[in-house]
Amino acid sequence: MRNRIMLLLTVAFAALLAWNLKNILLGLPDEARQDAVYRILYFHAPAAMVGLTGFGVGMVFSGIYLATKNLYWDTLAASTTEVSLMFAAINLVTGSIWGRQQWGVWWAWDARLTSMLVCWLIFAGYLMLRRAIDEPDTRARLSAVVSLFGTVNAWFVYKVIEWFPRLQHPGPVLSFRTGGKIDRALETPFYWNVLALCLLAVVLVMIRMRQESLTREIDSLRRLAHA
Repeated sequence: MRNRIMLLLTVAFAALLAWNLKNILLGLPDEARQDAVYRILYFHAPAAMVGLTGFGVGMVFSGIYLATKNLYWDTLAASTTEVSLMFAAINLVTGSIWGRQQWGVWWAWDARLTSMLVCWLIFAGYLMLRRAIDEPDTRARLSAVVSLFGTVNAWFVYKVIEWFPRLQHPGPVLSFRTGGKIDRALETPFYWNVLALCLLAVVLVMIRMRQESLTREIDSLRRLAHA
């Protein structure tokens, strides 16, 4: 049953992405000030939305583990966080590509970029911590603490563009976040891409859940054999 669900979600993601790419690349005109590079927004911003939301979801799963002591929730938290970290990396890379074309540099140390990098490093540390600790319950508890700290930073990343309106981030992003309007022809593909990346995230979490479960079973057998 799980394999069928994964296959269905994968097909839906691939079909939606292909259809949306056709609309974005062939159906939309170039932007007056940014030329063709503005299309990277359709992956840059949805990746940030999926990544930051995933960090928060992972924190919730960690909290459920602390309440129930059921390692299933820790496994789900770790899988969600790892996939979210990938989307955060996509956000950083696509932002650098956009910045190189618009600013002439690959990186600028403004508040939004720096806070997103710090957020990525925190959750990269989360994964490193999990690799360094063998005892499952200790690993789960410490991971939950890092997840909470990192999610607070993720919330800061989301809000910083409103707190520092003069930062170098594109003006239309702030306008859109604060209730501004953009042309529906430009807006609709954006939300379709958010949905496509969400489908991809679910599939990847399901794959990582299976891998993590197998790893936990192997660890249990190894400890039993040593005992």
